[in-house]
Amino acid sequence: MLHNLDASMTTQSTSFRLFATCAKGLEPLLFDELTQLGVSEVRQTAGGCWFQGELADAYRVCLWTRLANRVLLTLGETFIKNAKDIPVAVAQTEWENIFRADQTFIIDFSGRNHEIRHTQFGAQLIKDGIVDRFREQGLPRPNVSKELPDIRINAHIQKEKLTWYLDLAGESLHKRGYRQQQGSAPLRETLAAAVVLRSGMTNKTNLVFDPFCGSGTLLLEAAMIRLDRAPGLTRTEWGFQRCAKHDETIWQQIRADAQQRFDSALAQADARFIGYDNDAKMLAIAEQNATRLGIANLCEWQRMNAEQVTAPSELSEMPGETPLLICNPPYGERLGEEIETLLLYRRFGAQLREHFHGWQVGVLAGDDTLLKRMKLRSNRKYKLFNGAIETTLALYDLTQEQPEFTQTQSSDLANRLKKNWQKLEKWAAKEGVNAWRLYDADLPEYNAAVDVYDDCLVIQEYAAPKDIPEAVAKDRLWYLIDTLAQELPFSAEHMTLKVRQKQSGKQQYQKQEPRGLVRIVHEYNAQFEVNLSDYLDTGLFLDHRWARRELGKISEDKSVLNLFAYTCSASVHAALGGAKEVVSVDLSKTYLAWGQRNFTLNKLFGRQYQFIQADCMQWLREQRPQQRYDVIFLDPPTFSNSKRMEDVLDIQRDHVMLLKLAARLLKDNGVILFSNNKRRFKLDEELLAEAYLVVEDLTQRSISPDFARHKGIHYLFKVRQSD
Repeated sequence: MLHNLDASMTTQSTSFRLFATCAKGLEPLLFDELTQLGVSEVRQTAGGCWFQGELADAYRVCLWTRLANRVLLTLGETFIKNAKDIPVAVAQTEWENIFRADQTFIIDFSGRNHEIRHTQFGAQLIKDGIVDRFREQGLPRPNVSKELPDIRINAHIQKEKLTWYLDLAGESLHKRGYRQQQGSAPLRETLAAAVVLRSGMTNKTNLVFDPFCGSGTLLLEAAMIRLDRAPGLTRTEWGFQRCAKHDETIWQQIRADAQQRFDSALAQADARFIGYDNDAKMLAIAEQNATRLGIANLCEWQRMNAEQVTAPSELSEMPGETPLLICNPPYGERLGEEIETLLLYRRFGAQLREHFHGWQVGVLAGDDTLLKRMKLRSNRKYKLFNGAIETTLALYDLTQEQPEFTQTQSSDLANRLKKNWQKLEKWAAKEGVNAWRLYDADLPEYNAAVDVYDDCLVIQEYAAPKDIPEAVAKDRLWYLIDTLAQELPFSAEHMTLKVRQKQSGKQQYQKQEPRGLVRIVHEYNAQFEVNLSDYLDTGLFLDHRWARRELGKISEDKSVLNLFAYTCSASVHAALGGAKEVVSVDLSKTYLAWGQRNFTLNKLFGRQYQFIQADCMQWLREQRPQQRYDVIFLDPPTFSNSKRMEDVLDIQRDHVMLLKLAARLLKDNGVILFSNNKRRFKLDEELLAEAYLVVEDLTQRSISPDFARHKGIHYLFKVRQSD
């Protein structure tokens, strides 16, 4: 067993075993930093670095580290076989020489083994050992406090080895003290410092620029490096200050030396730190942060869109090393932001190539595919973690020529999109519709559908084949989006991306992250509300356009029943076609309310229009056989097992049963328009004939030019009772 902190700590020359923790990916940088700080026996390991040092060394690391989260002083370690051994081992540490009984403490416990399966249990055992020690020494029991504890103890177990430490920092060292407000996607100061260092920042760099500066963290960390400012100089609270063996004289000397170094560098500095952002509130926060650091006079903050950014040319010729651009653009994590983020990177890359020749550039991105959209060749990449998010830092040397690289298939895709647009836009205008399909996996490697809804595009990604790597499929999808933005007249904020895979059961109407991209589109003489962002489907199935119009044509003075009505678009066509009665039945209250809005949009009011919330299969079974409807529109899902349905619907298995139930409600000479979207659907005409039902296949006529290359997208049949 090792015990590292005892009465011998009273001598300044005592050497301690310490561990500096850091985020994954920062270990090599932390190793270099600790070596430069002059500590001995530095050893890199996962999650941090071990080192040896005296009390002054420990203080110096706390004050000067830009990369560590905590500095832990080893108090003891032992091998344990049983959980009950832990309090006994911990009680051997001279806790009374570390803190007083009237002080509060907290335990941070990590790790697990066969004996310790919960960190709370592990922390309880450590606490018991500490309390036992105080009692054995005849002292009062100290109290645990989760709020502002005086002393923070850290313990870790790995297999049978237990180690416990004194946390010298107290609060995490990424909290420098200068950032009291932050944006919605804050970058930890320690990660920001790593980005700056990896990007090539030195104490000779005189111009640093961030076009996505937010609250200024990257620039301010760069400024502290350039101005020899210790990161902890603004902090007022430290864990070691409440330790019984704290030496205030040594600490104040180290702090005074750091202040003198900063003052000296600041007096001689001719560096500039320039931040642009399109959020005025964030710029104000950045300015306040710079003021707290005492460097506001070296910083410039300006409201600017990064897509139009150019180099601050009047400063680019400043003496010193190559000017440095560092940034952390948006990651586009929320659904609906992907396209805007993709195109932002594309345009930002073009601006870098055109306006930043002679600069060094570091870009921290949430995805390699985003970086590819910049179409610049990086000379180095690093994997870093922003909290739980894996990120990539890419470095670009723009002092070298940067020819734009393209993909050989780009002309094929661009040509196909332009050809489709020129052909189908004219057809749609003549047809009287402004919602139509532009592209449907015309080129197999670009496996997506693209639909036009007035001034918007909806891109629906199909699931890639299993033999296509996910990264390849994603890169192809984003290349498609990039090409759409370049070749067609649609802005990024009017594009939305959806991942369409084979749906079943409760997935079929999966709701997406709310964004509210809503449009009113017209289809012949009807208008419909479509939501392009918040649901897997938009509220209007474009391929059923012909079927809806056909329903309208045969509905004059007829009673019409629309089963599985969804947003009631077919019901609207029936009503506009002059139906004397329209009944819409659907299980979803949300979609029926949407359908009522569609009726209002088309100025259709009256008691002749009914909306019934019910399980369609159950509702059909409950209806008494009687001649009630002239026309029944039946467009069921391929498969459904909604929790609110009493039965599971499989349209291939159940279509005969559904048609027989519906036919019980037909008037003489009545018709059923039956459609579905099941691939390779087979109509059982033999069983239908036994039920005295005859069928006319309208499928080929119902597929409009924008779906012409997708013959199996749906099936449509007209079903009548035989004479």
